[in-house]
Amino acid sequence: MNESICFLVKTRDRVGMALDILKILFKYNINLKSMEVGPGYACIKIENLKGFSFDFLKNELMKEKDVMEVERIKMMPQEKKEKEIKAVLDATVEGIIAIDKNGIITALNPAAEKILKIKGQDAIGKPVAEILAPDIPMLNTLKTGVSYDNVEIVLNSESVKSHYITSGRPILDQEGNPVGVVASLQDIESVMELVYSFTQPAMTTFDDILGESEKIKKIKEIAKIAAKGNSTVLICGESGTGKELFARSIHMASPRRNKPFVAVNCAAIPDTLLESELFGYDEGAFTGAKKGGKQGLFKYADKGTLFLDEIGELSTHLQVKLLRVLQEGKIRLVGGNEEIPVDVRIISATNRDLEKLMKEGKFREDLYYRLNVIPIFIPPLRERKEDIPVLARHLVKKLSQKAGKKFLDITPEAIKKLMKYDWPGNVRELSNVIERVINLCEEEFIREEHLILKEDEFSETAVGRMKNAQKSCRGLKEVVEEAEKQAIMDALVKSKSIREAARLLGVSHATIINKMKIYKIGKKDSQ
Repeated sequence: MNESICFLVKTRDRVGMALDILKILFKYNINLKSMEVGPGYACIKIENLKGFSFDFLKNELMKEKDVMEVERIKMMPQEKKEKEIKAVLDATVEGIIAIDKNGIITALNPAAEKILKIKGQDAIGKPVAEILAPDIPMLNTLKTGVSYDNVEIVLNSESVKSHYITSGRPILDQEGNPVGVVASLQDIESVMELVYSFTQPAMTTFDDILGESEKIKKIKEIAKIAAKGNSTVLICGESGTGKELFARSIHMASPRRNKPFVAVNCAAIPDTLLESELFGYDEGAFTGAKKGGKQGLFKYADKGTLFLDEIGELSTHLQVKLLRVLQEGKIRLVGGNEEIPVDVRIISATNRDLEKLMKEGKFREDLYYRLNVIPIFIPPLRERKEDIPVLARHLVKKLSQKAGKKFLDITPEAIKKLMKYDWPGNVRELSNVIERVINLCEEEFIREEHLILKEDEFSETAVGRMKNAQKSCRGLKEVVEEAEKQAIMDALVKSKSIREAARLLGVSHATIINKMKIYKIGKKDSQ
């Protein structure tokens, strides 16, 4: 292949200038490879000269009328642009694919090759319908010229297996007709990681689970061991014992800690809605379905942990679907046909007796044993009352900061009262009691009188007791001010004038007048 020469000819802008340059090339039998012309310039690419030098050609061109300058350049402007575009496409982390007006693939960057798991050399120049699928949104845009955004695509053919999010834009001619389409691709896992990086809540660790009792220590040890594996965990315990706290701690101690933790309350979402939330749905799956479909929580939690709280409330229909996911590691969108592989660790929790539900035919036995690989039972607070002092003091500190108040401590008498109570609502109820005190009490120490437990039911007696308790322990400043006000009033009663009252109290006349203004003492108060 002959070496090429590129050069720039600067000219005055006139009609026929390009033709005059071409005549010179024709005169010396020079093979023209490409030419780019604009006002006042012409960039030319020719085959390497034979029989004479470039300086000779330059002199011949300079003899032409209106040619102002001739200089060598390294490459043609269009070639430079193409190289720059290729460098951008190669550097971007998003996949880029382009097709022409016939649906033929014209460009495929390395990121797209990785997402689609195909080689550019095997795809470029071939119909996109053949390489990917005949119903991909790019082809619809090629017909209509309408853009699309964030459409989820699942390809599961023999040649291509991929799951990605795509957006596309038409390439329009001067008349506005589509002559091609460019689409961006994002691997679904990358999208999920990006979403999770923005939505990830502050995660809990085992250090956040407080308690000094042997029972809670033993349960924490079992949970720490369970965290290292990948087996399903079933957490049982009464409402308010901290089941989700344990689930989050297990996730954070597991190899999945840098992936999503998704919590779902099976009792809080209607059955029909829960199915679409868990598994996602295809476009047009039902009336009101979001255009383009929706990603389910199973896929969002891929490579991470899905926490199914109140699993005992799951309908038998969803129990079957959940069992299939646990057995096969695949999900199917509502209204969809494709099976999508997922890698999710299931942690479930319940405050119900699942074995009893099995006997009643309300919970599948095969699902129960799939979920109950590692059972963890969290004892109620009444069975570990030695944990109440540390929990109470922690809650006082945490909730007072949240309320913008400063409580120094909770008295031993108040702790004794808390330990006498049975706590049917467990730690959640204890937290509510402490928060109630913090909102109603104005002192620095929480005492026994301040505590309104469930048995009191906010009775007038309990509320009055709190008020009296607050009055009985006033601050030093308040006590001093009240004594000072009373002393001034007594002196005024015993004296015929303010000046005489000042002498009795050993202060100046002006001081008495100022204090009377501060305490709003009038003559009638001293009578």
